[in-house]
Amino acid sequence: MRAFGKFLGRLLLALIVVAIAVGIWKRDNITRLLAVNSLFSEERIVQNFSHMDDLFLTLPMSRGPGPLSPLPTGAPMEMPGDFDDWIKARAVTALVVMKDGEIRHESYHLGTGPDDQRISWSVAKSFLSALFGIVVDEGAIASLDDPVTKYVPALAGGAYDGATIRNVLQMASGVTFDEDYLDFWSDINKMGRVLALGRSMDGFTESLTETEAAPGLRWQYVSIDTHVLGMALRGATGRNVPDLMQEKIFDHMGLEADPYYLSDGYETAFVLGGLNLTTRDYARFGQMILQGGEWQGKQIVPSEWIAASTTPSAPTAPGAQKYGLQWWMPPDAREGEFFARGIYGQYIYIDRPRGVMIATNGADRGFREAGVNDRNIAMFRAITATLDKETQ
Repeated sequence: MRAFGKFLGRLLLALIVVAIAVGIWKRDNITRLLAVNSLFSEERIVQNFSHMDDLFLTLPMSRGPGPLSPLPTGAPMEMPGDFDDWIKARAVTALVVMKDGEIRHESYHLGTGPDDQRISWSVAKSFLSALFGIVVDEGAIASLDDPVTKYVPALAGGAYDGATIRNVLQMASGVTFDEDYLDFWSDINKMGRVLALGRSMDGFTESLTETEAAPGLRWQYVSIDTHVLGMALRGATGRNVPDLMQEKIFDHMGLEADPYYLSDGYETAFVLGGLNLTTRDYARFGQMILQGGEWQGKQIVPSEWIAASTTPSAPTAPGAQKYGLQWWMPPDAREGEFFARGIYGQYIYIDRPRGVMIATNGADRGFREAGVNDRNIAMFRAITATLDKETQ
């Protein structure tokens, strides 16, 4: 009995040692998984959104070799009457308003500041759209009507087999993907855990086999579609997205700070929502798009691509939000009115005819409530109308 007790004691000690070793070995994975579980909690969300590099694997980039590009400051504008209530209700953390290339309003809230590099979430999709347009213009992708599998053979036989590049750009791939952020077992949350645990985003995508509609038949917002676009860019060019984004866009922008992407454990960028920039640098990108892809005398993104990608073309339902090629338009969009949109209150709103660009970041835990997006667009339109009246 005494011998058995010694054996049991040694066994328990060995198990404890193994558990400690595994815990140390997996410590980073466990830390990231815990970060996912508390990422959007009320007491931590603002801090987390400005320090995503403390929580996840990242791929650093450079602000580029050139000098800082100026953002001229114009006369301060008077904001609409319900502006302060909107800022508070929507947990806005940063706001930059530009008119005719000048900053007319810039403010930071909830303890954030101009140096904070805020997570873009799905605003990153519109950055990828711009990069895609450059790669298409250069000929690495021959046609938007090419099948996805031409550039990503690993997707043959899966859910994306039969979908074209255009289908995926329009979020009309037909792939079954549950985007419910409030459901622990939804596809979007499973994907988040893949990212947190350092597993393969490509592997996760290749495992998808179910479809709910034929490609191109109807629009369904599916974030994983944008990862597939990133896979297609890599397949077409033999290069990773951060390097392409660096060379084709960021090297020419004169940014304020070095951007970075969140990454999986295989150094694959989280292109559908993992880009981090200062709000002023989001504004630079937005102003470049407003100017038809031109920035400081250089054509960065083809103007034809910007026109096509920001025009409604996806098969959305009547009366619903409209969609182009990874850009949104309101249901009653005016000509030249479009926006990039990310969860929790991230926006780049553009009204080209009126020369207005609005970049905003937020930590709005109520972003999914009915009518919130409509109220945000209404505020952007009210700001635009206020600026427009000045010139009448």
